[in-house]
Amino acid sequence: MEVIARSSFVRISSEKLKPLARKISKKRAKIVLSFLSQLGKRGEILMEVLKQGIANAKNNFGLSEDNLVIKEIQINNGPIYKRWRAVSRGQAHPIRKRTSHIKIVLEEVSEENSQKGSRKEVFNGTKS
Repeated sequence: MEVIARSSFVRISSEKLKPLARKISKKRAKIVLSFLSQLGKRGEILMEVLKQGIANAKNNFGLSEDNLVIKEIQINNGPIYKRWRAVSRGQAHPIRKRTSHIKIVLEEVSEENSQKGSRKEVFNGTKS
């Protein structure tokens, strides 16, 4: 069963979030939460959406937090707020405040599969 969590109009550029999203996709949600808690603002933004997805799975579908895996993460560009900064000789330079839309899809893994992949996951794309 798939569980979806979304956050729209987040005030951070999607280019800053995409490398982090690539690292955490296809990993266990519980492990990713501890990883994101150490990363500062970017980690906090993704951690909030992930917590929302875990809460949706527990409350709406009765799924166990231990069996959830991040199936997919989409980070798309949102609208750009355009502002101007005054500079010399009466000119203005543009300021572009970028936003993002985040979508995380969680999936429950069966007990048999969770026993096979019980080895510790490392965030460089391999298992140790």
